[in-house]
Amino acid sequence: MSIHPEVLWAQRSSTSEPEKNIIYLTVNVPDIVQDSLECNLTSTSISFKAKNVNPDKSDGKTYAFDLEFFSEIDTENSVKKFTSRSLSFVLRKKELKEEYWPRLTKEKVRNAFLKTDFSKWVDEDEQEGVAVETEDMDPMGMGGMGGMGGMGGMGGMGGMPGGMDFEKMMAQMGGMGGMGDMGGMDGGMGGAGPSGGGADNDDDSDDDGPPPLEDAEPPK
Repeated sequence: MSIHPEVLWAQRSSTSEPEKNIIYLTVNVPDIVQDSLECNLTSTSISFKAKNVNPDKSDGKTYAFDLEFFSEIDTENSVKKFTSRSLSFVLRKKELKEEYWPRLTKEKVRNAFLKTDFSKWVDEDEQEGVAVETEDMDPMGMGGMGGMGGMGGMGGMGGMPGGMDFEKMMAQMGGMGGMGDMGGMDGGMGGAGPSGGGADNDDDSDDDGPPPLEDAEPPK
C-alpha cells in the first residue's frame, strides 16, 4: 500500500517573460531508491511513484500521488532536479498571465500532502526583481519525463549502472576520446539539495493550494 509524499509548491507569473511564469514543485521522499522511481509529467498532470529505504537499509515505504494541474504547462521548457531526498521541478506555465493560479490542482479538493513552499513563495504583487531559481537543474527533454524508467542514468548517463567509478569508466573508454557520445553528462547528476519534511498521509486537512501568506499559518 502506498502513501502520499510531501509535495510543496509555489509560483511566479509574467505576461511577457515565459521564464518567469512558472510553478515550483518539490516532492520530498527521504532516501529514494532511484531504480524504483516512476514519474510521468504531461502538460496537464503529473504522476509519481517511488520507494525508499530505512536508515538501517531495510525496505521502506512506497510513495505515490497523481495530480491534474489547474492549467497547462510547457513540458519542453520545464526543468527538473533529482537528489536522494527529493525530486524538484520548475514548471513553465503555458499561458502568459499576470494573475497567479488560484491553486495548483484542476479541482478544488482536499490534499493534505500538498503544501505551500514558504521558502519560495512570493506574493503576486511582490515578485518584481525576485530571481527564478533554476540552478543545477536539467531539461525535461521531449514530452517531459515519460515515465523516467528508473531515471535512466539521469539525462545523458545512458543507463550507466549505479555506483560505477567515473575514473574506471574513463580508462575503459580510452580517455576523453571515447566521450563523444555521452552528450549532456554534465547536466545529468544535479547534486544534493535541500529537502523538506516527511510524508503526511492525513487527507482530512483543507490545504489544496497556497493561501496568501498573510492568511497562511507559518511553517512549524
